[in-house]
Amino acid sequence: MTPSPSSSPRPTGPASLRAPLTPRTWAALAGWLLLCFIAAGIGSVASVQAPQFYAQLVQPTWAPPPGVFGPVWSVLYALMGIAAWLVWREPASTARRQALALFCVQLALNALWSWLFFRWQQGAWALADIALLGACVAATFVAFLRLRTLAGALLLPYLAWISFAAALNYTLWRANPGLLGT
Repeated sequence: MTPSPSSSPRPTGPASLRAPLTPRTWAALAGWLLLCFIAAGIGSVASVQAPQFYAQLVQPTWAPPPGVFGPVWSVLYALMGIAAWLVWREPASTARRQALALFCVQLALNALWSWLFFRWQQGAWALADIALLGACVAATFVAFLRLRTLAGALLLPYLAWISFAAALNYTLWRANPGLLGT
């Protein structure tokens, strides 16, 4: 007997094991986005005076204007939240738990950077933090990629921006020892 056109076979494979799209999973998406934007908020508390401080720094010609950072970070935090949600929807496993734990660690390192650089004006410590952040984001990228290709791919712009930010952090620190420590 063949199925009627109104009935479709249940999907099989990895997609069938994911959490289905229900009000609970949409709430989880909101939760992951909220977590990312809470981290952004923690960092922004330290960055209240960032535009004024940034304007005081001797900058390389390739440094973006201060108005670029907010929109770029908003997009990156949204992509990060979606990526975490996609991984969260995967079947429960040690790999998923570890990937999401790595994700949370990198969020904490992300928020810490603003405090180190803008509030405490510690260029070397900020550089150490962003180096650790880059390694953690790279590890999160690999862990996410193994669980859900799209989730890993959504972290690529973030990884690229962190790499750029690390180069900028280093350059600003070296060019501004009086403001960012030696």
